[in-house]
Amino acid sequence: MRTNPRVGVGVVVIREGKILLGKRKSSHGAGEWSTPGGHLEFGESVEDCALRELAEETGLKALSLQLGPWVNNVIDDTKHYVTLVVFADTFEGEPQLLEPHKCEGWEWFAWDALPSPLFPPVASFLKKLT
Repeated sequence: MRTNPRVGVGVVVIREGKILLGKRKSSHGAGEWSTPGGHLEFGESVEDCALRELAEETGLKALSLQLGPWVNNVIDDTKHYVTLVVFADTFEGEPQLLEPHKCEGWEWFAWDALPSPLFPPVASFLKKLT
């Protein structure tokens, strides 16, 4: 168990009013739907992390990014994350499954028809929108 919070970056990719989500297969959050994203590396800017994670996980190249809110989650009483949200609504490419060991696949969802269950940072982010 970690005793200090980690910093995550979640990339909210939007196309034609829909959000891109993938079903997680990783050690925490398996079976939950999440945006692309990952850990902020030492010395890395939030924007560079968002670009890197988006490309690594989906093959998408963001052409513009906008910083969004942050959320705070303790997951399964063992992991504490502060997740910084970044919006990408201008990008090149189509989502590809580049890390099949971490994600089952990418799908576009209307905001009023989101799948369940959502990864806690995504659920927390959505609560901030309302």
